Amino acid sequence: MSIANYIRDVKDFPKEGIVFKDITPLLNNPEARKECLKLLVSGLNGKKIDKVVGVESRGFLFGMLLAQELNVGFIPVRKPKKLPYKTISASYTLEYGTDTLEIHIDAIQKGDKVLIHDDVLATGGTAKAVCELVERLGGEIVQCNFLMELAFLKGREKISQYEIYSPLVY
Repeated sequence: MSIANYIRDVKDFPKEGIVFKDITPLLNNPEARKECLKLLVSGLNGKKIDKVVGVESRGFLFGMLLAQELNVGFIPVRKPKKLPYKTISASYTLEYGTDTLEIHIDAIQKGDKVLIHDDVLATGGTAKAVCELVERLGGEIVQCNFLMELAFLKGREKISQYEIYSPLVY
């Protein structure tokens, strides 16, 4: 089974000229979901992981499944004012302006081995901000793990100091 068959292209979403990679058909198919999780776990090659960080919001979907499969904690990274406890934040540049992500200050302990998961590696700004948050809390990034990478956007360059894994590359 190829999980690529369950990724739907949606033209001109969220704006004209963009081809959005829609994972909802993948989420809707139990066998494709299982295969995707298997691929994401296999990319870890048995590495020790203490925590999985999932990035709002689509990174929560497989991030939580990865944490369950690895029997480790799950940490949500969210947009501002969405987490109820004390947080630290990191801002990053978007095509037009900036955005910010937050993590609870007690989510990661010094030396925790952390897997960062998001659905897509695009320009790399989000991933870089999440890496900054994890390291500020003392976590050691084992891998940045994505369902898919849009290689033509060169996001890998922003996080090249980390191991990166993605079963699908466009």
